[in-house]
This record gives sequence, structure tokens and C-alpha cells, in this order.
Amino acid sequence: MNVRLLSLAMVIGVSLPVAAQAQMLAPGLWELTTSNMKVDNQDLPDLSLILGQLKQQMTPEQRAMLEKQGITMAGKGVQVCLTPAQVASDAIPLTDPQSGCKQEVTDKTGNQWKFRFSCPKAQGTGVATFQSQKEFTTTVNGTFNATGIQQKGSLDSHAQWLGNDCGTVKPRA
Repeated sequence: MNVRLLSLAMVIGVSLPVAAQAQMLAPGLWELTTSNMKVDNQDLPDLSLILGQLKQQMTPEQRAMLEKQGITMAGKGVQVCLTPAQVASDAIPLTDPQSGCKQEVTDKTGNQWKFRFSCPKAQGTGVATFQSQKEFTTTVNGTFNATGIQQKGSLDSHAQWLGNDCGTVKPRA
């Protein structure tokens, strides 16, 4: 179960980069939270509960690996720092560039952008809805293979800008 939760949490991070690329966002500290998570039509606890479990179970090496990728577990979700150069580019690095994941925007209509993603152990589609440069939501549906078993999953996420100062959260290289 722990590997499944960690893998799902990583998929959450994978599903967000296209959404962030969809329109100019404010640079600074962002918090990404998730709700309505389901695996094989079974409800999972909110991400804040899962992250609480993960924080307790993660080794210092696993935590360092996430922080090296620019992801910090804090607040109600994960926090990511975006630099002005990153938000000005088409390649905001919210996922590890070495993860093998690819994203593609498939439709742009108003403040909604549809996208698909493909990773070595996950693939799916989603919709990002932008409320402003400081807030957006996504809905993602897909399949993943965290434990050698193909599973269907879905989730909603919310990204909120927290401020210009990233504090101790380092931007992704």
C-alpha cells in the first residue's frame, strides 16, 4: 500500500505540468492539493492524509530525492517554486525532466485546456481550468502501474499561488 500511495502522489505531480504551461502564471511559491482521488473506483483519503503518512514513512533519501526534484511536502499538499524564467517559458519544470513523462495540450477553449500525459508507469488525460494567474484546477483520469498491476485512477487538483518568496523551497533546475 505504501508504494501505491507514493506512486500515486508522484503521478499527481506528473499530471500538473501541462496545466501550468497553459497560461502565464505568477512566479513564486505554489501549493498543489488534491481531492476526489479514486483508484479502481474506490475513494482514497485526501492527499493531505496521504502526505502525512508518506512523511512519516519516507526515508531521508526519498525525501531528498523529491526535494532535489523541486517538490516539498508542506502545508496541505506539495509546494513548488517557479522562477520568472520558468513561467515565461513553455517548459515549466513541475516534473522531473528525467522521469520519461511527456505532456501535450490537445485543445484550448477559453480558460480550459485539455491535455494528455504519458509516463513509463502512467498515462491519461485531463482538463485544466484557470481562474487567474494565481489559481487553477485540474481533473485527471488515467491508468497507472505502481505495483505491477494496471489500475485506473482519477483525481482533482487545485493549485494556489502562495507568494513571491519561495522560502526554503528550491526551484527545479
